[in-house]
Parts: sequence; structure tokens; C-alpha cells
Amino acid sequence: MTKKYDLIAIGAGSGGLSVAERAAKYGAKCAVIEAKRIGGTCVNLGCVPKKVMWYGAGIAHTLHDATDYGFDIAINGFSWETLKQHRDEYVSGINSWYHTYLKDSDIDEITGYARFIDAHTLEVNGEQLQAEHIVIAPGAYPVVPSIPGAEHGITSDGFFELETLPQRVAVVGSGYIAVEIAGLLNALGSDVTLLLRREHLLRPFDAMLRECLMEEMMDGGVNIITSSQIGEVKKQDDEELELICADTGQQLGRFDQLLWAIGRAPASSGMNLEMAGIVTDEQGHIPTDEWQNTNLAGVYAIGDVTGRAQLTPVAIAAGRRLGDRLFGNMSERKLDYDLIPTVVFSHPPIATVGLTESEAREIHGDAVKIYQSRFTPMYHAFTKHQSKMAMKLVTVGAREKVVGCHVIGIGADEMLQGFAVAMRMGATKKDFDDTIAIHPSAAEELVTMR
Repeated sequence: MTKKYDLIAIGAGSGGLSVAERAAKYGAKCAVIEAKRIGGTCVNLGCVPKKVMWYGAGIAHTLHDATDYGFDIAINGFSWETLKQHRDEYVSGINSWYHTYLKDSDIDEITGYARFIDAHTLEVNGEQLQAEHIVIAPGAYPVVPSIPGAEHGITSDGFFELETLPQRVAVVGSGYIAVEIAGLLNALGSDVTLLLRREHLLRPFDAMLRECLMEEMMDGGVNIITSSQIGEVKKQDDEELELICADTGQQLGRFDQLLWAIGRAPASSGMNLEMAGIVTDEQGHIPTDEWQNTNLAGVYAIGDVTGRAQLTPVAIAAGRRLGDRLFGNMSERKLDYDLIPTVVFSHPPIATVGLTESEAREIHGDAVKIYQSRFTPMYHAFTKHQSKMAMKLVTVGAREKVVGCHVIGIGADEMLQGFAVAMRMGATKKDFDDTIAIHPSAAEELVTMR
């Protein structure tokens, strides 16, 4: 017998849970299908456990700075096992909350893998489910390169399974996952080498952010090797790893852990999408229009599987707006993908929203005017480790509308949210200038820049 719903979400991550929750609030009969742990990547293998580890790394930095503030502190050791235990308990609590919330909201939670039978019919565990609206939100997974010995490394998923702190680590990648993991491992005591295929890390970000972060990471002890393409990984008799460069044959190592952070691929295979006629691109992403519609009426895609702005808050916002549109009589409700603020939890953290300087000049040419500042924040005024802070405002036109805001340094992660609101409201440089500064703070630099 076929079970019928108003909406089914494939994937119980941020996107799937959000659209089902919002639809259920309007009285829709909903189900979410998930084969793994509820909460998806963010809760289990991404944002949440990563931020816990980032806090731990921050405490390590603070302990080293404490002497400069007059504290007589002896650091007797660090227990990775304790931090991991508390982190995992925290994540488990979130998993339990989700299970309870779905039950309380009368949303069916179905464990298993979904396969399309036709445009509105799915098969899970041999049972058929039908819905007028089906939302595809399975997320993405980390990529491992197709080279000899690649299986000796782990991905970000494996990082969260580590039972002990690795002593010598090679992190391969230049994106935010690579710099975040490299930074926190370095702070917690690992000897870290970060290998970049090209010259820069965080290539899509503003040049100021890229350059400042690379300098800060190197000053902090991370060994960064640029223009390195790994062609082979060899495991030695003592279990240590050697990396062989593809172009030069140079041997790098030895390392007791190798982490691949070279990108993520959409988890779109195995759902029998072709049976329903759902189109994917060459990478496996499911293209959508501005309303999250796929090429097939009544079938939608949200989150990382679409390849657009792969961030948890984006998937949540897209899911909620889709629920509003389908069941809340809000026919014009959709997500605006412009001006999405984001943070990289590096050491120090990066916060950015809007156009980079190069993007702005490509679009607006000579109408672009830049304001920027670099300084030592008060916290580091007399610490031995002199971490810098840098800020940039990108403005365009006679009114100097702020179209980009980029910050790196202590507190950047917490200060950007309000400025993102101002930019969405069309704030100009004069609006920033007319705002009274909060003193003494690093954030005041954004409203006092000249």
C-alpha cells in the first residue's frame, strides 16, 4: 500500500528539516527521509562540531597569551579525548532534540535511502511513498582524489572520528575547510603542513583576506607549501605517510595523518533521478531556478546538492521560504542569493559579505572606491604573538553605496551580522560614518575609516 504525503524531503539535514518543519506548521502532512544521522553534515560532521573544536583552539591561544596579562600559568597538557567526548555528547543531544521535535510536529521520520519510481513516487525500504511536492536535499560529501594511495588519507568526515591528536599532519586543500582544520590542529599542538595546488588559499575571497590569513597562519606555525600537486601517497612500514609531488617527484613527509580537503561533491547519485526525468549537471548538481524548482514540476532541490552558496543558513532559509510559498499562501516568497554573509573559522577568523574588490571593479569599473585599514587590535597590544586585524569596505557610485565588507581578526565572526543587515538595506559610506562608534572596540574601525 502506498503512503501519501503533502511533502516529502529527501535528506534530514538543514534544508530538508527546515522545509518539512515550515510546511508542517501550515498543516501539511510531511515526512523526511534520512539514511544516516539526523541533522546532516552541519550538525554531525561540519559547523557544530567544527565550532566546538575552534573554541578549544581559541582557548589554547588564550592560555599562551595569559602570561602577558600577568597570569602565572603552567599548561600541563591537553586531552583531545576529553574535548572529543564533550563535543560528541553535545552533538548527540542535538540529534535527540531533532528526533523529539519531528515527533512532536507530526512529521514522519523515515530511515533509509530514497529512490524515485516516478515524479511523485519514492521507494524506501521496499515501501512506496507519494507526495505532491518532493524536495531533494541530500547535501554533499567530501572528495578524495583518484591517485595511488589516496585511501591512506582521511577527509573532514574522518577528522571528527580521530580518537587522538595527530602529531604531524598534512592538510591538502585551499578552501575554508582546509584552513579551518589546519588552524585548529596547529593551535592544539599538531605540526601542520598545508599544501596548496596553486599560490593562494581561499581563492574566491577578497585578496586582502587571503593574504592576511596566509601571513597569520605562517606566523602561527603552519608550514604552507604552494604550487604542490600530490600524485601519490606511500605508507611506510611504520605506518607513516610520504607524499610524492606529481610534477617534481619530491617527497614530502613523513606524516602520521593526511587529510584531504579538496572539495565536496553533491550526494545526488543512487536516487534514480533519471527515472523521474530530473536533470543534473556534469558535476551531479541539480540545477534550480530562483524558486528552487527543478526541471520537473512538483520536485524541488535545496542546499548543497544545488551547488549554490553551500552554507547551512542558506539551506535553512531556502527551505523555510519554499515551505511558505507552497503551503503558506506566499506566492512570491523565495530566497535572495545576493549579499550572503559568511564566516571562515580560521585563526584568526574571517567574515565577509558582498563583492570582493576585484569583483566590484569588474562590474563597476572606476566607480569603485575602497576604504581599508590594518592594525593591531587592543587585545594583542602587548602580547608576544602580534596577530593583526584588517578591514575593507568596497563602495560604488557617487553615494558610495557599500557593496562589500571584509574583516579578518579577533571578533570578526561576531561583528559582521549587523553590518550585513545594513548593507541589505542599502547603506552608504556616509551611513557608516554617521553611526556612533563603540569604543574601544575593533568593530568601530568600520564606522571610522577614512
